[in-house]
Amino acid sequence: MFSGLSEAERDAITAVVFLGTFFVTFGVGRFLKRRAGVKLGLLYRLFCLMLAFYAAIAVYGVHASWRNHVGTAVILLSTALVVALVDRYVWDLYFEKKRHTPIPHFLREVAGGIIFLIVLLFVLSYGYHAETQLKGLLAGSGVVAIIVGFAGQNLFAGIIGGISIQINRPYKVGDWLKVGDTYAEVREINWRSTRLCTNDDIYLDIPNNEMVGHQIVNLHYPTEVHAMRIRVGVEYKNPPNRVKDALVRAAQSARNVLADPPVKVFLVDFADFAVIYEIKFYMGNHARINETNDSVRTNVWYELKRQGITIPFPIRTLHVERKAAASMQEEYQEARAILRSEALFECLSDEQIESLVQQSQVSHFGRGERVIREGAEGDSMFVLLRGAAEVSISKNGTSIPVATLKAPDCFGEMSLLTGEHRTATVRAETDCQVMEIGKPVMAELLRASPDCLERLSELLAKRKMETEGLLKEAVSHSQNARKEREYRDTFLHRLRTFFEL
Repeated sequence: MFSGLSEAERDAITAVVFLGTFFVTFGVGRFLKRRAGVKLGLLYRLFCLMLAFYAAIAVYGVHASWRNHVGTAVILLSTALVVALVDRYVWDLYFEKKRHTPIPHFLREVAGGIIFLIVLLFVLSYGYHAETQLKGLLAGSGVVAIIVGFAGQNLFAGIIGGISIQINRPYKVGDWLKVGDTYAEVREINWRSTRLCTNDDIYLDIPNNEMVGHQIVNLHYPTEVHAMRIRVGVEYKNPPNRVKDALVRAAQSARNVLADPPVKVFLVDFADFAVIYEIKFYMGNHARINETNDSVRTNVWYELKRQGITIPFPIRTLHVERKAAASMQEEYQEARAILRSEALFECLSDEQIESLVQQSQVSHFGRGERVIREGAEGDSMFVLLRGAAEVSISKNGTSIPVATLKAPDCFGEMSLLTGEHRTATVRAETDCQVMEIGKPVMAELLRASPDCLERLSELLAKRKMETEGLLKEAVSHSQNARKEREYRDTFLHRLRTFFEL
């Protein structure tokens, strides 16, 4: 049949017949299964392989007795029992039931094919060892196998890597990974590659053999709580402990930063132009990293500015900062007008109001920052010069908004005058500019004007009665007067005690 052809040409034609017969027969089966609903399983695949094998040796001209063919068919068909046992005891019982590792259908088919090839080689070696013509066929098949192996080595390497990932499970869909310098979320794991998506919605398709070869950091294992770090440089003149305290406060109040484990700050380097500090904070789902980093850095800027801690310029630049005198006078003028209209300060003269304004500190709070926290100690009050802030109280572990402050509102006066703990949380809704009046400044004014104590105690007593609703209740005037007198005496005593007058 192959007269006039060389040995290599006969081997190539035989290999083509083998592959062509197998894929045509297998394609017919897939057509019947999808279009006609005919259920064809492992036995049909064995039939396809046997038919391809016998077509190849028939074309090649190999002749053997019918006993050899029958024996070969029986051995090849018995391979189905071996594959079924492997499916049951290896894949089902050991991996899926004992190790809780699902084994895809594709891996089962690959393992079944390998078992069949091993049996096929055994049959060829011992069932047809007397047929010398078959040696050429096997040699030609070996050449084809080598060519196919080289062509599909990346594919097979990816599949082997996928098997390793599925068995060891170093990550799963939804986990955030650090692969090299890239942070991305796992979207899909298949037997060839792992598909990732970055925060910029850029999809990465990385072959599994490369994933296995990379050093992978799983940010969501064993839990999604993980630490992140941000570095900040400040001027050398600032004491390190003061800087650390400011950075801890700024980061701990940032959005998405967990309270436990707490924020930590380390001094990591003395650089050319700045002392470098590293903020270590903990967060949950890494998908929120952009908002979290933004919130931490924003809070750091505002907190350092309030504390008078400067972030230096990265080059040797002579930077002269001049604040327009007109702008400062405008701020002071607003503060004076607000304090003059506040009933608490009616007893103060214009000179005392001016002194109060000059000695108080003006601070900036960024949107979302906490100005005061419910339950915290305090000995100061605040005047809102610009912006808006939300007042909230905690109830059953939930923060409930109760009011909105706008310029020129004042808050925190009870802590300033009596040292009471803060009764509510005030958080900036927009960028806010506030003036903080502290206890030392107020104490100096009260020592100079002791008659203000009586006026302040009366105002505090009246506010307490309004809060408790006593002024609106249907009670006699004498009862109201007696209650107001009791409150006034109590507040007068607390004021004298608190300011040591």
